[in-house]
Amino acid sequence: MLPSVAPRIELYKLVSEPARLRVLAACAEEELTMGELAEALGEGQPNVSRHASALRQAGLLAARRDGTRTLLSLDPKAPRDAVVADALASGRALCQGDGTARRIAALVEARDRSSSAYFSQPRPSAIGAPSPDLSLAMHLVSALVPRRTLALDAGTGDGALAASLAQAFERVVAVDRSEAQLTAARERMRRLALPNVELIAGDVAGEAVRKAVGAGADVVFACRILHHAAKPERFLESLRPLVAPRGRLVVLDYAQHEDEAMREQGDVWLGFDEATLARDLRRAGFSPLRSVELPRMARPEGPDAHLTWTITVARPSDRSVRGAG
Repeated sequence: MLPSVAPRIELYKLVSEPARLRVLAACAEEELTMGELAEALGEGQPNVSRHASALRQAGLLAARRDGTRTLLSLDPKAPRDAVVADALASGRALCQGDGTARRIAALVEARDRSSSAYFSQPRPSAIGAPSPDLSLAMHLVSALVPRRTLALDAGTGDGALAASLAQAFERVVAVDRSEAQLTAARERMRRLALPNVELIAGDVAGEAVRKAVGAGADVVFACRILHHAAKPERFLESLRPLVAPRGRLVVLDYAQHEDEAMREQGDVWLGFDEATLARDLRRAGFSPLRSVELPRMARPEGPDAHLTWTITVARPSDRSVRGAG
């Protein structure tokens, strides 16, 4: 209930306006920038901003910064109020009827295309031994895992990480959607003579990956891939069935930063603060265990070497483990 957030009469007035119902429903469907929200609703940005501001002041919408952008989403506590829940249902019906829901889906697909387009282009790759410091860091992480039979590298890129993991695990499955990246990865495995690495072209949620990992990998590595995901929470959800019941998920990604130039590298998001990543992990069926900063010396040279990198380890939540059993 939200009586302390907005007096009841004010709440009734707030949700009596159809335009605000649509804003509320759109932000419940997807975390959107103000520009994306206006585009999805087919309305002018000043008008949408006015309605969104009223909903934020009432505590119904939450805001999050991503570089120079502000993203709006439904506050998770808001639907607990019966009036808000009813308003949300009405707003969703409006959005389904006027095409807003369809436009939101198209906006999310556009995010994915912008990232995929960057990686679809062939680019120089130093094919040789992986960074010794990154390799050492992964060995230290792997040492914390009881079983090291199978590792999954989700979004392997040119295969540098998979090559490192091949030294610590009996078998490595590495998957990537970019054929250009996999061409480099295949060449890397050939030169390094790593027969225990299986490369798969496609999505991590694809049937080929599910068959390759069987009952689940001892460790699933998602390294510098989450910030490219159109919907990070959904990407993490797709990894959950690939982690063995007693396995681990290792997310190596950027801490939240403000370098807008990284969007030119196909980045959809400018890193993640610890609270946001923990929230997305929990929603995806994981329990975060620990998050630490990766030492600068362990980061390969590149356009992202100046950023702060973090390693977050999570396990399947108790509820999802019971469900798997």
